[in-house]
Amino acid sequence: MKDAVISVSKSFPEKLQEESTTSTSYASSQTDAVKYPEGGLRAWMVVLGSFLVYFASFGVINSFGTFQEFYIQNYLSNYSATAIAFIGSLQITLLYVMGIIIGPIFDAKGFKYLYPIGVLGSVTSLIALSFTRPNQIWQQFLSQGILFGISVSFGYYPALSIVGHYFKRRRALAMGIVAAGSSVGGVCLPIMFSRLFGTIGFAWSVRVAALITLLSPKPFKGLTSIVDFGGFMDPRYYVLSIGCVLVNLGLYSPYYYIEPFAVQYGVPDSVHPYLLSIINGLSFFGRILGGQLADRYGRLNVLCPATLISGILCLALWFPSTSTAPLIIFACAYGFFSGIFISVSSAAVGQLSPVDKLGARIGTFFLPTAVATLVGTPIGGVFVKTGTRDEYHHIAIFAGVMIVSGSVLLYVSRLLCSRDIKAKW
Repeated sequence: MKDAVISVSKSFPEKLQEESTTSTSYASSQTDAVKYPEGGLRAWMVVLGSFLVYFASFGVINSFGTFQEFYIQNYLSNYSATAIAFIGSLQITLLYVMGIIIGPIFDAKGFKYLYPIGVLGSVTSLIALSFTRPNQIWQQFLSQGILFGISVSFGYYPALSIVGHYFKRRRALAMGIVAAGSSVGGVCLPIMFSRLFGTIGFAWSVRVAALITLLSPKPFKGLTSIVDFGGFMDPRYYVLSIGCVLVNLGLYSPYYYIEPFAVQYGVPDSVHPYLLSIINGLSFFGRILGGQLADRYGRLNVLCPATLISGILCLALWFPSTSTAPLIIFACAYGFFSGIFISVSSAAVGQLSPVDKLGARIGTFFLPTAVATLVGTPIGGVFVKTGTRDEYHHIAIFAGVMIVSGSVLLYVSRLLCSRDIKAKW
């Protein structure tokens, strides 16, 4: 009876700490039983293949800012910025939602059944997009928003999860390199699209992208497991998930709206088409360097400050910007620090997950995030009613507040792991 009273009288934080310790012990026992190559030709070829998958899939998604500007000015000029933004946000949302299905399939069957589906679906969606008609937004929703978003998920999750089976000590770096593939695609493809739209036209520009997607090599297949929602029993995992939801409400607003924002302030045509490529270009370095730092100092130890800085940049630099130079500086800085968030967040989930459920846990983790990506950029578009300068400033405030709020919860997740700020988490 006395023991029962003592158990009941424990504070809620103490119970959370016990649950966290139990989860940590389980994950550690799982990972200790697995041998990781941590390198070698096969392991690095997996990283290279996954990098190229990200280049050809998420790289196209990262280029939507160029489509957003083209649609607003030309192809879908009869529709609001919010409606158009839903096309891009729907891509990312479905990509995250499909993780709940793709994760367990990858854990159970490996890669070989998933990749052909992804390639066929991605190419089909882009070809279908090339035949869509102007001011018929339902056609872009179906082909670019729904079909492409679903299709690329068949390569996105296995490409990321598979490297977790080859690396443990350097997992954040390996995942950062893979994630950097989308940054490289986000640098090259917006420039390609902006050039080709004015030369060979919309239809053939998209068909070129379909060819690039078709030529992407495939990574090697992975190991096996089954899916569950056990991660949400770990307070560190679900607090981290809620934090990432808030961050993703604002994360992609600069990617979508920095070009129309720049146009409002008379940024010359020789500069504003390249702002999205600048963001993605610096994101590449953020993902690589962020992975290295995360492996050395701890994934959450790097993730938390990088996310906070991303939000502060929106409020302190993007919001007051009224000319070319500040916008270029913002694009460089935001690209770098948001790139750290994008790459290290997956590695942080992996650190809190047993290796035999890595694909499923990563896929499940991003399910709530899917809601945030669906509504985040369209909420930003709600502020743009007449296209005035002040309305675009409201987008910067919204993005900054959401990212900063999310970073606070990331810090809470870090403290649930250990209150020792010097501990490697």
